[in-house]
Amino acid sequence: MHDLSKYSIAQLRALEVQLIDELKTRHFLGVSQAREQILHIARNAGMSVDALHGIKTPKPAKQGGAKVAVKYRNPEDCAQQWSGRGRQPAWVKAWIASGKSIEQAKA
Repeated sequence: MHDLSKYSIAQLRALEVQLIDELKTRHFLGVSQAREQILHIARNAGMSVDALHGIKTPKPAKQGGAKVAVKYRNPEDCAQQWSGRGRQPAWVKAWIASGKSIEQAKA
């Protein structure tokens, strides 16, 4: 291992560029080798490349669900709405900070 404390900033920057290039090269070589191994295994199993592409992986379950009804509307701008869930929008925070009740903004 090198003692990097003796390197100048310019030398360290040059070393950084070389390091990043080497990491990219090794990453792509690793991916290429893995691809070749997969293809070799598939060929030995009697599968074609097209068959590999046809394999479908299960999709993750959808997050969320049905939309939640609007519970609050800004009386000064009805386009600003909030379901009452999650973080309070800026208009709700400002409404409450001005001393008004959130119940006054009920939809």
